[in-house]
Amino acid sequence: MPSPDPLVVILGPTAVGKTEIAIQLAERLNGEIVSADSRLFYRGMDIGTAKPTMAERQRVPHHLIDITEPDDVISLALFQRLARQAISEIHSHRRLPFLVGGTGQYIRAVVQAWEVPPAQPDPMLRSALESWAGQIGMQGLHDRLAVLDPQAAAIIDPRNLRRTVRALEVILSTGRRFSEQRRSGASPYKVLMLGLARPRSELYARIDARIQAMLEDGLISEVQALLERGYSPGLPTLSAIGYREVIAYLQGDITLEEAQIMMKRATRIFVRRQSNWFKPSDPDIHWFQIGSNTLEDLDGTIRGFCA
Repeated sequence: MPSPDPLVVILGPTAVGKTEIAIQLAERLNGEIVSADSRLFYRGMDIGTAKPTMAERQRVPHHLIDITEPDDVISLALFQRLARQAISEIHSHRRLPFLVGGTGQYIRAVVQAWEVPPAQPDPMLRSALESWAGQIGMQGLHDRLAVLDPQAAAIIDPRNLRRTVRALEVILSTGRRFSEQRRSGASPYKVLMLGLARPRSELYARIDARIQAMLEDGLISEVQALLERGYSPGLPTLSAIGYREVIAYLQGDITLEEAQIMMKRATRIFVRRQSNWFKPSDPDIHWFQIGSNTLEDLDGTIRGFCA
């Protein structure tokens, strides 16, 4: 029986440096990149998502970037199907697929062959939950989720109303915890998971510099353009870090300085939530502290894996 085709996963917290390292590795190893960052799917959301530039995408083929509009929603099940298709296409060209990103559930869904929870969307229940959130707030609804399913609540950002509502919808529809319904199957790939890390103080400094650069590079104009195209500020996609704070600034609710402070704080919280998905103690992840020899070490590890 032939062995499964290889899949290299490059993961780690936001701003750790995944994009450039993955591109360099793919250039060296005849690879192509499949994005596992849920923020990169949407056209017109470039600066605030730190999307790879067109020049970077010309260096190495990228998949699942700019595949839909901000008022669309890419479900986990759809992402899983699209990622599998992209990986299969890369294998068919005899190239090495790199699954790259920091969205934990998207990576796990592909690597561990998750089966999507069986509960079908319930529009009436979803509407009721959204109305309840309007009464008690997003944090209040998230607190209710934490009572019913602490494990699910730990990996869902309280400000991500769509995911909180979906988790509660599944729980109330099935009578089972949302976290228990991510059934895993046998992975269809031979997987190498490589985690990138930096000291926390260094990572936070990089986050601060990135946010400053986003504002200098035109994030406010990018958000204005999205709103002028008719996209509602209430869209789930525009609740992403950076976009929601700039929208609040444009609406006169906060100052630009306050928006920047809130972006930094929210990104730090996001980094801590990412660590719930990818723990240093996870035996399936080979961790590398980024330094002067990291690229060579990663290159050698991947070559040994593929040999």
